[in-house]
Amino acid sequence: DALKKLEIKDTSYAIELWDKNMRNYTNTIKVFDGIIELLKNLLSLDYEMGIVTSKTREEFTHDFCPFGISHYFKTIICADDTQEHKPNAAPILKYVELSKTDHRKVLYIGDSKYDSKCAENAGIDFALAVWGSHNKHIKADYFLEKPANLLSAITSEKFY
Repeated sequence: DALKKLEIKDTSYAIELWDKNMRNYTNTIKVFDGIIELLKNLLSLDYEMGIVTSKTREEFTHDFCPFGISHYFKTIICADDTQEHKPNAAPILKYVELSKTDHRKVLYIGDSKYDSKCAENAGIDFALAVWGSHNKHIKADYFLEKPANLLSAITSEKFY
């Protein structure tokens, strides 16, 4: 969508160039502070975690797996797992199907309006990861200023 809006004609070349530059600068990217501690805590509390991403499986493998946190996530839905993509509900609904999870017990955490709309379209609660969002005015059920706020929210009586 961004390439279309920027009127990029050769999208294949642009994506190829993006992928090349991502590989060149991978060493400058790090996991947000507090994420690893949060994942460890959630796992110890028996929360099942998954990923719904707009990345293809190949992009996920190259861009996400090097951070060494993939093992925390039981179900991973990539762009090539569904015909329709965010903001359509299909990716989250596929997650619910494969994880055999009650959709009322799913909280989708994201940082974009596409994530928010995807969750809304699927009838899933949405938490905005404010720490990774450039827009704090995205519709959300919960606003998380930092990763640790998720643990506080889900362990409070107000949540579920």
